[in-house]
Amino acid sequence: MSEHINGKGLSLIPKTDVKQTLKDFKSDQEVRWCPGCGDYAILAAVQSFLPELGLRRENIVFVSGIGCSSRFPYYLDTYGFHSIHGRAPAIATGLAASRPDLSVWVITGDGDALSIGGNHLIHALRRNVNLNILLFNNRIYGLTKGQYSPTSEVGKITKSTPMGSLDKPFNPISLALGAEASFVARTLDSDRKHLQSVLREATAHRGTSLVEIYQNCNIFNDNAFEPMKDPEVRDDIMLRLEHGQPIVSASKAVVRTADGDIEVVPRAEVSEDRILVHDAHRPDPSVAFALSRLDEPAFQHVPIGIFRQVDRPVYDVLMAEQLEEAVAQQGRGDLGDLLMGGDTWRIG
Repeated sequence: MSEHINGKGLSLIPKTDVKQTLKDFKSDQEVRWCPGCGDYAILAAVQSFLPELGLRRENIVFVSGIGCSSRFPYYLDTYGFHSIHGRAPAIATGLAASRPDLSVWVITGDGDALSIGGNHLIHALRRNVNLNILLFNNRIYGLTKGQYSPTSEVGKITKSTPMGSLDKPFNPISLALGAEASFVARTLDSDRKHLQSVLREATAHRGTSLVEIYQNCNIFNDNAFEPMKDPEVRDDIMLRLEHGQPIVSASKAVVRTADGDIEVVPRAEVSEDRILVHDAHRPDPSVAFALSRLDEPAFQHVPIGIFRQVDRPVYDVLMAEQLEEAVAQQGRGDLGDLLMGGDTWRIG
């Protein structure tokens, strides 16, 4: 067996010498999603991507919460943990911090991650734990049969909002950037090439990577992202984010305004030198945040790709260094002494 430096750059992870294929990562479980669900496309893309890592399957772990997307671990022949609602980032944090020999993935949805799991998500992001988080966003609660979710648009009529939702929706990209996430990206379930290219960058990143995946729920919120899938308009709508390249679509361009903000204008009306060049490695997330707001309130122009990709100290590494320093200075402690020492007392 040879050794492989983890794409996250943190530790040595055993690498297999056996050539792997998509079939090696398919479990024997029947895939149970509604016919036509976007989750099928994401699963196929991930299964065909995992062999590229060259890692042993027992060194890969998928942790999920609750929701349609959270059935993901059943369908992968790796280790997996189907946890409880919203808590996948917390469980995965403990796993990644204690087992640096593992490649740890979180599978979650817009309801699971941004409602009951909101705090767990933002703290994993701000800590920069060594995780890959895939957030499936279909703008609806699918598993519980069609209630509005934290990403549903204002006025959304659902079983729980028969007169229309009153809530201002979360923008997952903006939320992640506000939490100082070091890697933030967006992709689409039906664009396998783009999805896998983003996954490659995410797994190579040191720390937490969050990838929002627009995912169609054809039962309760069909065609939610149809403009980005319509071949007649998608090239005009999607603004491809590539580091070092101008931010443009087929007919539109992003430029800075006189007051320092950014806006989308017809590409034919501006010179090339006015078009904003994307800098995913910019330490200040303000421009990336501004880009994340361009798809509000409707999908008139949607940035897709990597918004931010910067180096920050990684929580697991810092924790390991603290532990090593403590052992070097004080030796290994005794759990009994810790529990019974200091601020403890006996009653009776």
